Amino acid sequence: MPEIILIQISGEDKPGLTSSLTEVLAGYNIDILDIGQSVIHNQLVLGVLIRLPREAESAPVLKDLMFKGYELGVNVKFKPIESDRYKEWVDAQGKPRHIITLVGNKTTGRLISKVSDIIAENGLNIDFIHRLSGRIPMNGEPAPRHACVEFSARGTPLDPDLMRARILTMATEEQVDIALQEDNAFRRNRRLVAFDMDSTLIQAEVIDELAKAAGSGEVVSRITEAAMRGEIDFQESLRQRLATLKGLDEAVMEDIAKTLPITEGAERLISNLKKFGYKTAIISGGFTYFGKKLQKHLGVDYIYANELEIIDGKLTGNVIGDIVDGPKKAELLTEIAKKEKISLQQVIAVGDGANDLPMLSIAGLGIAFHAKPKVRQDARQSISHFGLDSILYLVGLRDRETD
Repeated sequence: MPEIILIQISGEDKPGLTSSLTEVLAGYNIDILDIGQSVIHNQLVLGVLIRLPREAESAPVLKDLMFKGYELGVNVKFKPIESDRYKEWVDAQGKPRHIITLVGNKTTGRLISKVSDIIAENGLNIDFIHRLSGRIPMNGEPAPRHACVEFSARGTPLDPDLMRARILTMATEEQVDIALQEDNAFRRNRRLVAFDMDSTLIQAEVIDELAKAAGSGEVVSRITEAAMRGEIDFQESLRQRLATLKGLDEAVMEDIAKTLPITEGAERLISNLKKFGYKTAIISGGFTYFGKKLQKHLGVDYIYANELEIIDGKLTGNVIGDIVDGPKKAELLTEIAKKEKISLQQVIAVGDGANDLPMLSIAGLGIAFHAKPKVRQDARQSISHFGLDSILYLVGLRDRETD
């Protein structure tokens, strides 16, 4: 077998360093089997796995590399690789990979230790760790709003359900958000993000606001909470709530629309999604009147919601057409994906209620956003402590790439 050697180079980074070292290898016509480099605070760690030709001797090339390293002011070490170990490395190339994204107020040793422990106990090997959030200044200037670290791990979790449960527990205990995704071609090519509206894109349940104006606020609020927890069928709960709005003046909706609070990070998220060519959609069990105003404000591409019936300027307590409930949301998401000619695996769906679970379950990335415990438990991913713009980290974008 040809001799296989791992070259390990460390020291201060400088322009032309990699070029100079690999020029030595080029002079001996040496094949590079693998190469990886990282730089932290201008300190370089470079690994190069080489194969020497059968007829070559290792001494001359290693001697020249050592001399070149001395000239460049870096450390150069060599490690022979056994043929069996190399074969194991080659055989491992088909293993699944996963991305674990940690979002917190700051990065601490405790957080990194806990996440890496969860990764290790599930039989995964960490290949890379990257910081996606901005650098932290020490001169009193404002720090980045979030601290985000992304882990790339190789292997199949020994118990995926247990791993997810451990992640949820840690996220709750440490007040952080953690996402576990399979790293595949679809994950790197998401093209559509669909949002629920009430308590997702806006920090309100519009029907509760309408009910307050109609004098039925407490009754409707109780029904809404039960529906979001999945205790009442959504269609039946909507009919019960709408019945209390009969006779409400249409003008009330305009007043409510002016005061609806947009969720933290929504505008930044959607503006950046548009910048990178994503399509966006609102698929809501709320109402088109408010959804269209939000669509115009945020620049959303699609809007599907329930249309309130209005006769002579008054709400009748009914909707026009089919009710947009959980199954309908999944159906509409599928229709949009087909129209955009993309796979559902390229779709991100975001919602907070039980009626969002059908569309969260069919999307490649389904995110329960500040959701009820049952929804968090059933959804594959959750964001519970930060704004909607933290989703940018889940698609792998760095702070320096976003506005």
